[in-house]
Amino acid sequence: MGFGWQELLIILVIVALIFGTKKLRNIGSDVGGAIKGFKDSVSTDSVDPEETESTEKSEEHAESSDQKD
Repeated sequence: MGFGWQELLIILVIVALIFGTKKLRNIGSDVGGAIKGFKDSVSTDSVDPEETESTEKSEEHAESSDQKD
C-alpha cells in the first residue's frame, strides 16, 4: 500500500509543525554536508595505480635509508 501525494503532504505539514521549519533546514543542510563529504572521500579513495606505485617506492626508499643510519 503506497502513499499518495495528499498523504505525503499531510505528513510533511505535521513534521514541520512538530520540528519547526528552521530546525528542518538545519537538518537538511547537515544531511547535504554529510553526503558531500562522503562523495568527496569516495572520489579521493580511487587513486591512480601510478600514484600508488610511486608512493610505495618512495616509502621503500625512506625505509632503506632509515635502516642504514
